[in-house]
Amino acid sequence: MEIKDYGEKLRSRELKVALKIHSDSRKFFSDFLRAKGFIEIPPVIISSVTDPLNHPTEKALISAGGFSYELTKSMIFHKQMVLNTYDKIFAFSPNIRLEETQKKLTGRHLLEFTQIDLEVKNATREDILRLGEEMFIYAVKNIKEVDGDLLDSVGRVLKEPQAPFERITYGEAYEKYGDEFENKLSSEKSFPFWIIDIPVGQREFYDREDRDRPGILVDYDLVYPEGFGEALSGGEREHEIERIIERIERKGEKTEQFTYYIEFVRNFGLPPSAGFGIGIERFVRFVIGAKRIEDIVPFPKAPGEFYPI
Repeated sequence: MEIKDYGEKLRSRELKVALKIHSDSRKFFSDFLRAKGFIEIPPVIISSVTDPLNHPTEKALISAGGFSYELTKSMIFHKQMVLNTYDKIFAFSPNIRLEETQKKLTGRHLLEFTQIDLEVKNATREDILRLGEEMFIYAVKNIKEVDGDLLDSVGRVLKEPQAPFERITYGEAYEKYGDEFENKLSSEKSFPFWIIDIPVGQREFYDREDRDRPGILVDYDLVYPEGFGEALSGGEREHEIERIIERIERKGEKTEQFTYYIEFVRNFGLPPSAGFGIGIERFVRFVIGAKRIEDIVPFPKAPGEFYPI
């Protein structure tokens, strides 16, 4: 992207629409969660411990005062710990994920993005699925009411989904479509749907393994229709120290990587919880029907590209 391209982009109709939807989406999500009794907490931008993720990314390390920190990939550990203070929390969490170059091909990956990251003490998967559906429907309904003219101006016909959303197990989806099941199902569907019962090897150590079904996580992904792909990812959490350590070791990771998190859990404990993170930029892309996620932010950073501003 060259400097001259920014002037054209910042004057474009699509970006003007996208930025209004960005602003209103944040308001509607926040209004919904506050009405449900959630407390907004400040985001964590740097930390000595962050989400290991289940796919390779480069580490984004910085030094300050002789100490080393990593830029936050997600607030998963921090939001669990804050449940010692409040039972329902959310944050607008800026995330840095230095994805591999080939992720540019998806049209839905950015190196920096913002999640609404939320967590609920003593919640079950069923609780969070209902919450996620309500929140999604609330935001879409209000955007259609407030920004209908803007959606019309970019030719977007946004369908308002009804709860409950369809649920498909990972096993069913994989058996029918193989490795590309998410993209194929997303392209087929007209409304958002859940992928549930995800195998333990497909997720990080902090998501809870079902004691009655070893190898299966009490997890869930919400997937957009019309080919827009994953919307949110979440699950019930492991909270017992012995289980956390066992899961870290089973993943082939070193406990030293999570020293301070483990120390906190040993000393203060974690309550049972469940939650999710939903990317704001992906939501906006879906709402306005943009071809690529770079199109809906003014200063994007996509994998494999250099951006001078």
